[in-house]
Amino acid sequence: MSRLIRLGRVHPSRRNRILHHVKVHRSSRPRRVLVVDADSGTRPLLKRLRELGFDVYVAGCGEDAVPAGLSVRPDLVVLDVILPDGDGFETYGALRAAGIDAPLLFLTAHDRTEAKVRGLMMGADDYVTKPFELDEVVARIHVLLRRGRALDCRLLRVGDVALDPTTREVWREGAQVALSRREFDLLGFLMGNAGQVVTKAQILDRVWRSEFHGESGVVETYVYYLRRKLGDRDQSLIRTVRGVGYLMARDAGHRAPSAR
Repeated sequence: MSRLIRLGRVHPSRRNRILHHVKVHRSSRPRRVLVVDADSGTRPLLKRLRELGFDVYVAGCGEDAVPAGLSVRPDLVVLDVILPDGDGFETYGALRAAGIDAPLLFLTAHDRTEAKVRGLMMGADDYVTKPFELDEVVARIHVLLRRGRALDCRLLRVGDVALDPTTREVWREGAQVALSRREFDLLGFLMGNAGQVVTKAQILDRVWRSEFHGESGVVETYVYYLRRKLGDRDQSLIRTVRGVGYLMARDAGHRAPSAR
């Protein structure tokens, strides 16, 4: 998967080196960038990319994005979350469904964590909040193009669950899930061994170490807590393997609907 790249403010001297690098090391075919955005504030970005030798194509609404993408076959897509005819997230899904899998950078005027998480959980490669520093966005685009889809993701993902070991945050279907320290450690161990059966003894050794040696009941209790917080009532996510332990399913889908 892909990760969010955080470059911060680019120092002028480094910015010049980055922009020079973009000019000198272009491939023999100009890189194609599809910008799906109707905001006039994006025009300086379009101009800068053209100055750097990129072939820039613009779709002013979500409806035009897929036809443009199929025609252009871009090397990178810049997509605004707010479009005149709908939601940029829906447009993102349509692009991917059409087989347009170029690295994608979301633009948005909303600095909400929920929106950023949603975009990244869907598979976007980067996220920039408007108004943005022009040179920083150019640098981000350069990095995405250079690394392509081979970027590693710091998030650990299994099905629709994502775990960030750095910030110790967890999401399911884009919604943040609050876990205790022990619950987080247990989930991390299960996700790190997704698709494999782990025994209660292995869990105790890794998560509790010597604190509850031989007391497997504590594992059962915390697995119950995890299932409840993750909405895993049908146990399709964390499966019990009788007489052995537990298995975190790689193919876990969406959580079961709430009972009425």
